[in-house]
Amino acid sequence: MLGKLSLDALPHDPIMMGGAATVVGALIFGALIVTFLKRWKWLWSEYFTSLDPKKIGVMYLIVALLMLLRGFADTLMLRAQQVLSTGDSQGILSADHFQQVFSAHGTIMIFFVAMGLIFGLINLLVPLMIGARDVAFPLLNSVSFWLYIAGVALINGSLIIGEFSAAGWLAYPPLSTLEFSPGVGVDYWIWALQISGIGSLLSGINFLVTIFKMRAPGMTLMKMPIFVWSVACSMVLVAFAFPILTATLSMLSLDRLIGTHFFTSDMGGNPMMYINLIWAWGHPEVYILILPAFGLFSEIVATFSRKRLFGYTSMVWALALITVLSFTVWLHHFFTMGAGANVNAFFGIMTAVIAIPTGIKVFNWLFTMYHGRIKFATPMKWFLGFVVTFTLGGVTGVLMSVPAIDFQVHNTLFLVAHFHNMIIGGVVFGIFAGITYWFPKIFGFKLNERLGTYAFWCWLIGFLLAFVPLYALGLMGAARRLDHYDPSMGWQGLFVVAGIGVAVLGLGMFFQVLQLVYSIWKRNENRDTTGDPWNGRTLEWSVPSPVPVYNFTHIPTVTSRDDFWETKQHPQADTRVPFEAIELPKNSGFGFAIGVLSALAGFAIIWHIFWLAGVATVAIILFVIIRTTGEHDSEIVLSAVEVEQIDAAARRKMTAGVKK
Repeated sequence: MLGKLSLDALPHDPIMMGGAATVVGALIFGALIVTFLKRWKWLWSEYFTSLDPKKIGVMYLIVALLMLLRGFADTLMLRAQQVLSTGDSQGILSADHFQQVFSAHGTIMIFFVAMGLIFGLINLLVPLMIGARDVAFPLLNSVSFWLYIAGVALINGSLIIGEFSAAGWLAYPPLSTLEFSPGVGVDYWIWALQISGIGSLLSGINFLVTIFKMRAPGMTLMKMPIFVWSVACSMVLVAFAFPILTATLSMLSLDRLIGTHFFTSDMGGNPMMYINLIWAWGHPEVYILILPAFGLFSEIVATFSRKRLFGYTSMVWALALITVLSFTVWLHHFFTMGAGANVNAFFGIMTAVIAIPTGIKVFNWLFTMYHGRIKFATPMKWFLGFVVTFTLGGVTGVLMSVPAIDFQVHNTLFLVAHFHNMIIGGVVFGIFAGITYWFPKIFGFKLNERLGTYAFWCWLIGFLLAFVPLYALGLMGAARRLDHYDPSMGWQGLFVVAGIGVAVLGLGMFFQVLQLVYSIWKRNENRDTTGDPWNGRTLEWSVPSPVPVYNFTHIPTVTSRDDFWETKQHPQADTRVPFEAIELPKNSGFGFAIGVLSALAGFAIIWHIFWLAGVATVAIILFVIIRTTGEHDSEIVLSAVEVEQIDAAARRKMTAGVKK
């Protein structure tokens, strides 16, 4: 009846019990707070069932930032183990638990932090930047978000019931096969990624259609903001890469569930096929994350340099070239696995070549700053930190594109340092810059600059302390996933320095939390009273802050690149157009239901409760059929009078409580 589920699935190790208690305690505490504030109905109607991409974007950001705290807790355990576990000391984690924490850390940070933050900003910004009132498929957008939440629920559920994968964050066979991982950990990994990955694919299709079909009149492709271009290229990668992930995880799951042999070493299977497939998805995934960050930096640098972005056309072509080339480099992840000299040479050359369009972008940003009237606000500081860290990561990446060098540093901490250079120095710094820059547009008030600066310096210094020593350790032969080593290797001092760096990163996160709390407390002093607090260039700065539910009272007509900036430089006579009725999608609990049922189906398959998996799957199919074939009153209409009232209220709110 309950498959493999039993009381033995509950955690017994003290640290695992602490993790489970933390997750359960956080859920109970959150529920009690909402109950005390009597906010359940408000939460359901304003957020959980909302189809407004701005509210969906806010939910993405909140959940992804909470997952960042979870992933950082894993980082603390990993680094503490590597600092302490040498010689006779075995550290704080068992070998198996260390591998579970390592796998969870990588999985969470890529799939549920970076992807969540990127999709959050895409939801918040893309419709506004292209002059649209909504995304192409609002209901599908809600489904995508709740599938992401289902994945979050499963990966955190593994802390409470069962275990997580110890096979690494990409679960290579044969380690991830039943022979070597007979428990449910790999299954948790598969289904958390499978469900959230389907949500990402649906989002990719949704935003591609939104960008290509819903732009404001006059906004040709070459008048789109660079961030929108970066999202378009990223979503093309999503549309092509995520089906590979879906197919790969399906085959691995079938190997584990019904005894097929796609990736086993016997019965005609081939583990190397898995390696090829997972990296044919995995390397484009890096660019799925970094391209939107490039777009964020492009908007920020132009705004704070008070100049038009240098080399717009070359930036667009660089994005397009990266999109194509990202599918030609995946084999550099396994140069050492016997593909042959000719194959290695081709992929080594392509890996070096893809650095060229990336370098074009860096030089264009620097040329944008050249002779600009630069304002070093917090978002600009994140950009400058990115230039330092990302350049270091790019140089080491080109270094490893040489197969002979890769043979020496493969599977060492040198690779770990390079990867974090790209993801933290590129993606995370870009996201923090974007959140800081667009925060007043989303919430109506700016974040505190001083605390933001403290956070930035802690992140930059902490990052360099945490990961530069790993380059040295990698050159000294320290392998990744290492949970114990002999003191004669001389590694402990560098691990201690790296541990200090992680502590400084934690201090940076503390300042970010303090910045948020303090900014909320002082929000009236930092309120955005104009809708344009940074003197921005793109359309989102033309509407009140926070943005009304309908985005624009009138869909703008675009006549030039950076149209809002040009309008401010050459103001026209005020010709007021009468307000008009606006049609918006009604709230719907459909996405929430699909997310709950998907999480239930995934949990049931993990534990071999096949009757429950069947019931949940049939329920999903029935929900979809009813929703797509039945007649539904799925829109609401705001009359012209209501639109005028909402607009007036939004503009009054901007100035409410401001000290004169």
